[in-house]
Amino acid sequence: MANFTLEDVRQRTYKARDAWWTVLLVDPLASRLVRFTANRTNITPNQLTVGALLLGLGAGASFYLHSWPWLLLGALLYHLSFTLDCMDGKIARLKGTGSIFGAWLDYIFDRVRVLACAILLMGGQYAATDNVAYIWTAVAVVFLDMLRYMDALEIYKVRGQMRKKLDTANEELAGLQLLQRRLAGEVDPAVAVDEPTADKVLGADPDADMEDQVLGDNPNAALQESFNKKFSWYARIRNVLKAGRIRPHLISGIEFQMGVFIVAPLVAAVIPGAIIPVVVLSALGMLAFEFVIIYKFWLSSKDFTRQIAKVDRKIADVRDQLPQEMLEEPLVRN
Repeated sequence: MANFTLEDVRQRTYKARDAWWTVLLVDPLASRLVRFTANRTNITPNQLTVGALLLGLGAGASFYLHSWPWLLLGALLYHLSFTLDCMDGKIARLKGTGSIFGAWLDYIFDRVRVLACAILLMGGQYAATDNVAYIWTAVAVVFLDMLRYMDALEIYKVRGQMRKKLDTANEELAGLQLLQRRLAGEVDPAVAVDEPTADKVLGADPDADMEDQVLGDNPNAALQESFNKKFSWYARIRNVLKAGRIRPHLISGIEFQMGVFIVAPLVAAVIPGAIIPVVVLSALGMLAFEFVIIYKFWLSSKDFTRQIAKVDRKIADVRDQLPQEMLEEPLVRN
């Protein structure tokens, strides 16, 4: 058996920044369970993913029974389900056993869990009250969860395209400027010009992970220039939260889910009829932060247009100053 320590788990599996719910309410338990699971069992990440789904379905079944003891049990089971869901990725990172299929399975089962729990939670309340508002609330929860993921994936893709295009243009400009200095005798002709490659462009930004790219939260990136100028105070808040591993996107999809499937049932167990108000507040909080992401993305798109135009002008100026035969020379790699 392995002999991973708690410090190993923290160093190898904790994200640099995560949702505050995960950091404060899940990681302290999940890290200890990960150490035990990794050291004492042969449980795989995919098995944990399946276990998380089963617990989630158990939470949904409890929700459907709708009386206050079952609502409390459902909330507890959902929290344990999410804890297992966090554990599968941690085990994969700790042991190096992650896979593409495992990532897909985790994503699909997460969506199934949300769908099932939304239907069963609101369906149970509808069965108890005949209030059709619960049906519409279930539809809204599933829609918002789907919309959030679709929006994140699209922003991730477009930001990546913008960054790749800008990096490629900057490398072309750097190569041409090197040719210009070579022509002026400032650089030894033997010094090679480095051609841009797809791998190099994609790896150019150390904040290339999906979350940072979606949030647009790299303080040094050219595509965040407008936002950083408009909201200079934001960096101070981000840095304070970052010190505690908490991301500034305070109400993300995770907090939305917890608001719907943990906070709402807990409150409803004490105050009947509280589920819809709590869900509405959770949704409004998530949408507010999603609009911030969209606003930052809009500013980034304007930064991109301005930056790429500036680089293209510089490329054209340098090309005009270089002999045609020099431009036609093949570039030599280092």
